[in-house]
Amino acid sequence: MSEPVAPPIAKRVETRREHHGDVFIDPYEWLRDKDNPEVIAYLEAENDYVDQATAHLEPLRQKIFDEIKARTKETDLSVPTRRGYWWYYSRTFEGKQYGVHCRCPITGPDDWNPPKFDEDTEIPGEQVLLDENVEADGHNFFALGAASVSLDGNLLAYSVDVVGDERYTLRFRDLRTAENYPDEITGIGAGVTWAADNRTVYYITVDEAWRPDTVWRYRLGGQNESEQVYHEPDERFWLAVGRTRSDAYIFIAAGSSITSEVRYADSTDPQAQFTVVLPRRDGVEYSVEHAIVGGQDRFLILHNDGAVNFTLVEAPVEDPTRQRTLIAHRDDVRLDGVDAFARHLVVSYRREGLPRIQLWPIKSDGSYDEPEELTFDSELMSAGLGANPNWDSPKLRIGAGSFITPVRIYDLDLVTGERTLLREQPVLGDYRREDYVERRDWAFADDGARIPISIVHRADIEFPAPALIYGYGAYEMCEDPRFSIARLSLLDRGMVFVIAHVRGGGEMGRLWYEHGKLLEKKNTFTDFIAVARHLVDSGLTRPQQLVAMGGSAGGLLMGAVANMAPELFAGILAQVPFVDPLTTILDPSLPLTVTEWDEWGNPLADSEVYAYMKSYSPYENVSTKPYPAILAMTSLNDTRVYYVEPAKWVAALRHANNTGKPVLLKTQMHAGHGGISGRYERWKEIAFQYAWLLDAADGDNGGSS
Repeated sequence: MSEPVAPPIAKRVETRREHHGDVFIDPYEWLRDKDNPEVIAYLEAENDYVDQATAHLEPLRQKIFDEIKARTKETDLSVPTRRGYWWYYSRTFEGKQYGVHCRCPITGPDDWNPPKFDEDTEIPGEQVLLDENVEADGHNFFALGAASVSLDGNLLAYSVDVVGDERYTLRFRDLRTAENYPDEITGIGAGVTWAADNRTVYYITVDEAWRPDTVWRYRLGGQNESEQVYHEPDERFWLAVGRTRSDAYIFIAAGSSITSEVRYADSTDPQAQFTVVLPRRDGVEYSVEHAIVGGQDRFLILHNDGAVNFTLVEAPVEDPTRQRTLIAHRDDVRLDGVDAFARHLVVSYRREGLPRIQLWPIKSDGSYDEPEELTFDSELMSAGLGANPNWDSPKLRIGAGSFITPVRIYDLDLVTGERTLLREQPVLGDYRREDYVERRDWAFADDGARIPISIVHRADIEFPAPALIYGYGAYEMCEDPRFSIARLSLLDRGMVFVIAHVRGGGEMGRLWYEHGKLLEKKNTFTDFIAVARHLVDSGLTRPQQLVAMGGSAGGLLMGAVANMAPELFAGILAQVPFVDPLTTILDPSLPLTVTEWDEWGNPLADSEVYAYMKSYSPYENVSTKPYPAILAMTSLNDTRVYYVEPAKWVAALRHANNTGKPVLLKTQMHAGHGGISGRYERWKEIAFQYAWLLDAADGDNGGSS
């Protein structure tokens, strides 16, 4: 047996930080300078150490990769979606990393039934709009930011990122000739929105802190000269731009974590001036949808003014303050959104921790018919709208799935109510839904809060069993049930998959989020620990078989629980982890700072916030204790959570760790926050992670090998 490989040891260079009379000596801040060859050499040494320390897992990694590949229909195409005179869909091909965007003509104006194509047959009139494989050729990284066709179907605007820093290049293609225009705009945000004149697009640029702060208008053929439409000076706010489904208006939305403001303009006027719907008021969030009700233009406004879980009102476009309530506030229902169509509304909401949708038919007199909730056959089924670009369509596209039900795509006939299953995500091999169990459980927090837990496992396993517990818990994001082909490789090896729906997320309504942020952020961590203890106390697993995983803000969660309850876990996988939050939030020039103060607090201005954040910061609270095995994964070009955070954290853990269990840092040298690109490369990365988790959860070795 070979000798254990010695890990790299980062040098310690004292950097002094002082705020509110508190002095912190940071020994690893020097790792922030990625232009320093010594820093790159250190990261590469860490990667070499990971390769050597996990070499024994290569056979398992290969098996998992092969399983994912064998279960995936590599040559496939999506359900076509109609827009104008075309059916739009995407293709994948065996051996190719990226998708291909295509369309074919409709057969007639009343053709609303999507054609059923065989992936191996020639499709009449098929046109390739964009082949991502061609665009990605020669690049180590590729991400498509937008691929949007003009309303007349003649032009394609698309944006690409070939670095991973989320700065995109916008290009234009004439779909009649398949030739690109010379127009090219660099350094923009991901999205692009066509105006109704079919020549004008709106896009967004970001400031030095990666905050989307300026909306621009560009007319094709304008020699790359864009017009600034709106600049947001308040550093707490970021911008988004889009066109209504009715194609009548362009919306510019400005938002912080707690405040919103929306502007609108005529989509047909390339020189349109924007008007504020409702002026911003601190702490009031709202979103706007355009509807035509009884022949009158209306704004549907979802807001939380005096309604913590939001309420839905409608108002005339010419006076948005003349509001009529459509859905009143409820303590047990969180309204998430409303989508307007020519003859109906679709309301999205959450009840009992799960997403639901409701159909509201619009009568000719402007009133609404009795709403109907769309139901499915599983307690843990997640449902939502699919692609529905058409204002006046006789059918509604919806999607639904669960942990054990592959994604199903339906068309709902809005006249008859008939629901047609168009496709279920293919899973090759011998997958059978009845071989697995999905269920909901509950744990109790120290303060008595009931924490929902989602659990999935094979029906034939014995307990206690190895278990993976996943958590996020920030920004009101919800971790809803979804099917994963890759996850089957864990389940089929006897591992239980668990999601802890901790506070800071939005599963149980707005207050669930409110009680997991700012000076109540520690509830996120203690909720996760309570769920882990519940899994052990209920006999589902044992600490030596329990591993945890989370990414980004969920990586902060991983770092916090590693400090607070290391004895509960055999291993912790932290993906692009936000583990040095106080250093980041103290620097207004960085991303995740000024726009994040509403989420975490402002430690620059508030000594209480500073002390509270310091009390839970994973990096600053590393101490000499028996930590579990830890794997941190990051990307050199990540602009959201800098690579330096996990690099410093791992260096500190290794300095303090006295258990001999491995602490690993793997850095993707050509990627961003979302990790590496290309589906086969992603499968390899998943296989790497899953092999490490399975090894760590092996009670016989406790992750030490």
